[in-house]
Amino acid sequence: MRGSYYTFYQKAYTAFRDHHKLLAVCTISGGGLVAYSDVRPFGSVYADAAQPTTKKTKVVVLGTGWAGTSFLKNLKDPSFDVEVVSPSNYFAFTPLLPSVTVGTVEARSVVEPIRTIVQKKDMDIRFKEAECYKIDTVNQKVHCKSTQNSNIAGKADDFTVDYDYLVVAMGARANTFNTPGVVENAHFLKEVEDALRIRRSIIDCFERASLPSLSEEEKQRILHFVVVGGGPTGVEFAAELHDFLHEDLIKLYPSLQKYTTVTLLEASDHILNMFDKRITAFAEEKFKRDGIQVKTGSMVVKVTDKAISLKERSTGETKSLPFGMVVWSTGIGTRPVIMDFMKQIGQGNRRVMATDEWLRVEGVPNVYALGDCATINQRSVMEDIAAIFSKADKNKTGKLNVGDFSDVINDITERYPQVELHLKSQKLKSFVDLLQSNKDGTAKQGTQMDIEKFKAALSEVDSKMKSLPPTAQVAAQQGEYLAKCFNRMKECDENPEGPIRFRDSGRHRFKPFRYKHLGQFAPLGSDQAAAQLPGDWVSIGHSTQWLWYSVYASKLVSWRTRFLVVGDWGRRYIFGRDSSRI
Repeated sequence: MRGSYYTFYQKAYTAFRDHHKLLAVCTISGGGLVAYSDVRPFGSVYADAAQPTTKKTKVVVLGTGWAGTSFLKNLKDPSFDVEVVSPSNYFAFTPLLPSVTVGTVEARSVVEPIRTIVQKKDMDIRFKEAECYKIDTVNQKVHCKSTQNSNIAGKADDFTVDYDYLVVAMGARANTFNTPGVVENAHFLKEVEDALRIRRSIIDCFERASLPSLSEEEKQRILHFVVVGGGPTGVEFAAELHDFLHEDLIKLYPSLQKYTTVTLLEASDHILNMFDKRITAFAEEKFKRDGIQVKTGSMVVKVTDKAISLKERSTGETKSLPFGMVVWSTGIGTRPVIMDFMKQIGQGNRRVMATDEWLRVEGVPNVYALGDCATINQRSVMEDIAAIFSKADKNKTGKLNVGDFSDVINDITERYPQVELHLKSQKLKSFVDLLQSNKDGTAKQGTQMDIEKFKAALSEVDSKMKSLPPTAQVAAQQGEYLAKCFNRMKECDENPEGPIRFRDSGRHRFKPFRYKHLGQFAPLGSDQAAAQLPGDWVSIGHSTQWLWYSVYASKLVSWRTRFLVVGDWGRRYIFGRDSSRI
């Protein structure tokens, strides 16, 4: 028997050696299972087993706001090993925070756990609820510490995370302009926790004012609600607060109606300065009809626990304005960790961290920044004017015809977005029209130009350069753009093109980031809203509010949050807003 087995295995090995086939026989409980397959020689199998597993590229994402979450949702390449670090284990739909402050929408309806989002990805993505306090670009490490969110006894040790690529999307903080007393006495509206604190504070004011021991003057102070900042967030919160007071709370506290006041403070001449003048005028007139006091040209110089000190720009006079609650909404500032990082990389003299048009942090390899924590340092045309001229002057004659630009026109308009803005402002159809036009706007055909005339034609283009607004719309588009770049990084150069991109480079390369403005809304209360959409289309009124509902519902991060938010809107129409302190 043993000899027959030996003869069988000897023949099997000979067949395998000659024909690279394997006949395997497994005997189990007296029965036999036969498998026949194509295989490689044994030596090759052993060699493969000895080879080490390919190491994945490590990508660390700091932040779970609009930019970071958009990047994670659109990242598809499984060759990346992704680690997310953020003090919040959820993504919050921040445009609805003013609605959360008054209970129009519940807080849980506008948040989605970040683990729920990433678990749907066919990738290796891990999350750590921690706060980054230092970025070490020399050793490519991120230093982190546990957050203050946990009530669990004991202290977690600090830790570090290595990275091959770092995506900084940490957002920003409220900008106080170093005004004394703001941090100690004012509410901000940046996070979900801020909205919940504001909601409790509103109810506290009414409960306190309803006590019989308070004087008339004290009741009037406590029920005076002040909003500092006439931008979209401040205006929307003032409108939501007015509706909450007059549609819900006054019915529950009828004796306090005569004491209730809402004041909106703005340092410039008008509220909603970034909107069309028609929207600004309508909003100011509507607030006046509703009884919301709008004080423009008023700069806050100090905030105490009971009053705001104002300086009137027109007269220079300083006034004191008593309040019961103040909400500060005057723009954004840089977080301390980002400020320290900027000093480390030589950007300490800047207000915001600078990136190039591919969202790479200037002067640092393998680090990208997007969202409110950074701004794109758009390169000017005049910096590259000599290189552009030289590229177009193929014959090296020192003179250019308009036709010489045919190979580089597309690259110029793509590389320098201010060119397109200048063409629109001058009502010119193309870059060729710009080169052919005189200063008075008339066209001149077939002329040649040297580099000085070329400079003169483009001298006003850079004046149209604009910084991107710090909005959720910009951050979301940046996150999507960067994810697409990472998805194609293996097929392209790892580093995108340099200062000037030309079509004869011979290889596909990444295009620079371009923001596409899709419009903006301003809810004004009483189920009315204003919208400014592309093409200078302005809409104001009740129908615009329903458009606002539709757009915001479609932009929510999941079907779960959509159902919850739409349900909250319906509940508010049927039952009103909840006035409990919870």
